[in-house]
Amino acid sequence: MDSSFSPHDEVVEKPIITIITVVFNAGKFLEQTILSVLEQKHHKIDFIVIDGGSKDETLSIIERYKSKIHYWVSEPDKGIYDAFNKGWNAAREDSYILYLGAGDKIISLPDDSIIYNSQVLYGRVILENETYLSKADFRLKLGNIMHHQALLVKKSLSPTPPFDIRFKTYADFDFNQRLYIANVKFTYSDNLLSYALPGGVSHRFNLSESISIVKKNFGIAYAFFACLYYLFQNIKNRFRSGD
Repeated sequence: MDSSFSPHDEVVEKPIITIITVVFNAGKFLEQTILSVLEQKHHKIDFIVIDGGSKDETLSIIERYKSKIHYWVSEPDKGIYDAFNKGWNAAREDSYILYLGAGDKIISLPDDSIIYNSQVLYGRVILENETYLSKADFRLKLGNIMHHQALLVKKSLSPTPPFDIRFKTYADFDFNQRLYIANVKFTYSDNLLSYALPGGVSHRFNLSESISIVKKNFGIAYAFFACLYYLFQNIKNRFRSGD
């Protein structure tokens, strides 16, 4: 992974934002995602749709909007992160990549000048009427505190597809940790705001996979501290909910 990056003082041209939507038999949610992307008229956006071979109305919806889609494919895959990799591979080399699932929506994007001078931009995600702020500090060593719906990553940081498909639930967490290890600059933008459809592959916490990722990237000591961190978060969440 090449973490070198030389910011420019002036924007020469509009940065390319690649928004990638992965979908499988979720046609009833796909249109709202597409429309949210098309509403972002002040940015230069490539829109990519990776379908896993859906048998519902997904393809008819893609067909309806195909003139607005830069690239799409419908074929079986090896899971969500295999689809993520296909989208990454199809994105232009000089673009900034953001992932939305079917049903997710992009609400606002940062100014072009902020994007152009950034490596990784992170923002906020609305989920179940609460707004969650992604974080890019030491806690990223312990848990998945970033949301891909509000994360713009410059493709040149990883020219080849970055997601390890051995991880079925948190391959994006693994990638984020590797960016952190590479000392990539994470920049927060309040104007990067998305909506995440409740549910999804990571809705149910996968303890063993999360711990294995922490151990892989930071060693057994951090894996132990991650266990304590998850226990603390679980107690805090139960206290908040009154259980």
